[in-house]
Amino acid sequence: MPKVLISDSLSPAAIAIFKERGVEADVKTDLTKDQLLAIIGEYDGLAIRSATKVTAEVLKAAKKLKVIGRAGIGVDNVDIPAATAAGMIVMNTPFGNSITTAEHAIALMMALARDIPAANASTHAGKWEKNRFMGVELYGKTLGLIGCGNIGSIVADRAKGLKMRVIAFDPYLSEERAQDLGVEKVELEELLQRADFITLHTPLTNETKNIISAESIAKMKKGARIINCARGGLVDEAAVKAAIDSGQLAGAAFDVFVEEPAKANALFGNEKVVATPHLGASTAEAQENVALQVAEQISDYLLTGAVTNALNMPSLSASEAQKVRPWIALAERLGAFAGQLTETAIEKVEILFEGTASGLNTRALTQAALMGLLKPTLSEVNMVNAPIVAKERGIKVSEVRRDQQGIYDGYIMLTVTTERQTRSVAGTVFSDGRPRLIQVKGINMDTEFAPHMLYVSNEDKPGFIGRLGTALGEAGVNIASFSLGRSAPGADAIALIQVDGPVGDSVIDKIRTLPLVKQAKSLSF
Repeated sequence: MPKVLISDSLSPAAIAIFKERGVEADVKTDLTKDQLLAIIGEYDGLAIRSATKVTAEVLKAAKKLKVIGRAGIGVDNVDIPAATAAGMIVMNTPFGNSITTAEHAIALMMALARDIPAANASTHAGKWEKNRFMGVELYGKTLGLIGCGNIGSIVADRAKGLKMRVIAFDPYLSEERAQDLGVEKVELEELLQRADFITLHTPLTNETKNIISAESIAKMKKGARIINCARGGLVDEAAVKAAIDSGQLAGAAFDVFVEEPAKANALFGNEKVVATPHLGASTAEAQENVALQVAEQISDYLLTGAVTNALNMPSLSASEAQKVRPWIALAERLGAFAGQLTETAIEKVEILFEGTASGLNTRALTQAALMGLLKPTLSEVNMVNAPIVAKERGIKVSEVRRDQQGIYDGYIMLTVTTERQTRSVAGTVFSDGRPRLIQVKGINMDTEFAPHMLYVSNEDKPGFIGRLGTALGEAGVNIASFSLGRSAPGADAIALIQVDGPVGDSVIDKIRTLPLVKQAKSLSF
């Protein structure tokens, strides 16, 4: 009988699921680190929330552990790379608290509009300051959504019920999906200029960090209000404080902060700021839902091998895994390559499998490609939920298989169609199991995927490579390898450069100013 440790509080119904399915479940909460280290080696599965810290040290002691299940979305308390290296599956429950979080955003928006927290404190203090708290109606106001995925779309639906106009900025939101939701898709700058209320529903990535900055606040309507129930770090807290003090912003509501627990913060003490202690998922229903889901997922895996909502594992049978693994790595990297270069909404994705690749589990390969494609802007996406996330955004996904026709035994070509263009990228797996990039936008290339790379597209003219190399040398960037390709003499050309470390924005900006450059991006794999 498989044995699971429940080290954080789960509902009795979740515990009952384990027992009903023939899984032994021990409930031992509030363990110290030493206590956890002493017993973790006895268990096949571990069910947690956010309190238990699953560190590399804990994983090393977990000699039998096969699966870790997080009742909730965030897995910051799990060392996923270490778990992957140890062959342990890490699962979460990404959709169990969507409604709860969306409702909390609406609640904060209402509280902000009517000064409810300050008015409540004043009234409890025996004051009757009816004229002091002059609020605004939500009716007829424009709500700007930054991020319109699962949670954002629920907020949009609730806001429409309040008769608000809803506009949304989301690079992965198609026009068709926006129409289905009844929202107007806009660019970020237009959203900032038009919205009366702005609410954020996007993960924290390099692209979204401080997406609400002093500069973006300056573009907003005077008297706009901001709500953040997504992630700390999306909003520059100091800039919000300054904008409230100056009157540019009428107020803000935060459920998440850059540093948590937030015992002190520049925003605290201002009655125009509504603050809650990360309560987005804190309802009885949400906690019950994620607890039941994690119990079902862990049980299914331990008893049948079924994998659901895994963050580090495809949906594969054991017999397929060894053969497919290098092709999964290739598919994910092709997706990541295209995703890091894509700047507008994706409408369609076509994945061509030729030769050897066409005979594999192409569903797993497609999931890996979609995960790589979406992850640069949606950090919580994984191989299991990537197709769902793509569908929610109205992205049409198709697969094509064909027998071997070219010079390679097999390859994968990923073609991404956005509102503005179609871009393709192809790769293969060599006999040593290493994925290689063989074509970009119809231009033949030949390079391995490196942890840090530069992508530069340009007009093919004499002298360009020298200027590019000089710019990198002056910036102290060491070139590991340099791969070139062109469509025709004097036409479009591409350089893929492996470098020894991350390349800063200032270097990229300098490259973009070079004559003949069309696009320059720093890539990571």
